[in-house]
Amino acid sequence: QVQLVESGGGSVQPGGSLALSCVASDTTFSLWSMGWFRQAPGKQRDLVARMTAGGMTNYADSVKGRFTISRDNARNTVYLYMNSLHSEDTAVYYCHAHNSGLDYWGQGTQVTVSS
Repeated sequence: QVQLVESGGGSVQPGGSLALSCVASDTTFSLWSMGWFRQAPGKQRDLVARMTAGGMTNYADSVKGRFTISRDNARNTVYLYMNSLHSEDTAVYYCHAHNSGLDYWGQGTQVTVSS
């Protein structure tokens, strides 16, 4: 069982920035594809950004150019740097790990963008 623990959520004004972190308990972290999803009230959970074990990334169109995903395999940590935040980015953000058909989720961290 892999445990994922997110941190870094909070409240910010439109145009502001936040950085999320997710620490994984598994020592084979470098082999996992890591991602961030988000779920707004009444909506489905959608992919925000993902990075494969090889370092390839993909982003939702709505966050391209504003969000950046990165990982530090030595620290078993994946990051999501969010800039130019909009009110539409308000959601619970979930860390996700995938490898060989296995999927794990963090508990989620709230991001609220409001003036």
